Amino acid sequence: MNMAHSSFPRRADGPVLERRVAEALPAGLPTSGPRPPLASLETVCTVARQGSFLAAADVSGVTHGAISRRVAAVENWLGMALFERHARGVRLTPDGQRFVGRIEQAFAIIDSAADQWRSPRTPRLVRMSVVPAFAQLWLFERQGVLESEAPALRIDLHIDLRNVDIAGGEADLSVRYGRGNWRQLETSAFMPERLYPIAHPRLAAQLARERRRHGDAALLDMPLLHDSDVTGWRTWFEALGIPFKSRAQDRRFEDYNLVLAAAEAGLGVALARTPLADAYLKRSALVRVSRHEVDSLLRYHFVHAKGENRPEVLALMERMRAALREEG
Repeated sequence: MNMAHSSFPRRADGPVLERRVAEALPAGLPTSGPRPPLASLETVCTVARQGSFLAAADVSGVTHGAISRRVAAVENWLGMALFERHARGVRLTPDGQRFVGRIEQAFAIIDSAADQWRSPRTPRLVRMSVVPAFAQLWLFERQGVLESEAPALRIDLHIDLRNVDIAGGEADLSVRYGRGNWRQLETSAFMPERLYPIAHPRLAAQLARERRRHGDAALLDMPLLHDSDVTGWRTWFEALGIPFKSRAQDRRFEDYNLVLAAAEAGLGVALARTPLADAYLKRSALVRVSRHEVDSLLRYHFVHAKGENRPEVLALMERMRAALREEG
């Protein structure tokens, strides 16, 4: 190959070259014919990086002749020289520098698109901390779908009643129930709740007779079931203008799934927290004992370390939000 390329006209006009290259990129095909194969354009970039045809051949695993033919095809298509010879190999001409710069930008766009859309062979791992009730009542039956969407994820669950040390790296993401005021952490609202009272049918029949005389205040004559926080019951009664405080006859459990199990056993009246308890209530014998319902002051939140922006963590949060929207 004649590295001087004396047969090619020199194109010192930078703007003219930029316009020619722009026409050769995705906007459309040049009038001289279809664009050369990507392999030939990659070869041009490889020669530019390696500084010689021989080194480019070694890196690419093809012959020196194949490298020469690919470069020649691109130069003939453009109608200009991309390389000139020097003592230790070749270097880009000024036109070649501008052209290779644009081609490398185009390859970067292709690589970025591929990284965004293709599914990785190994699912990305997200370590998520949840309380038992959330895992049992909502997450388990959706976990397979959440993991299988592209790109695939693997959720490593840490199920505990205690709040793990997110800032200390014990988990990447936590789903916590409360008012969302956890300091030193990023918090975003996830699942709002509505509250209404439910009971075993036998207890519900007894309540129906009492409610005819005393209205919803009749619930205060029954054991009320709750977890470690009585905010739900207080909110429900206050909306009716009825003062409430926890009593000795009420029953406290550490986790909400135990509250529901106790209600189904006829041990008292519980608050249905929807949509969290929706699936459980459909399978159970529990019945609603009042038409009065209120918005909860508490809800589930996503909690993660400040500055946490890994794609897999953000993807899992968005998938869970999408699942909640679709079911709502």
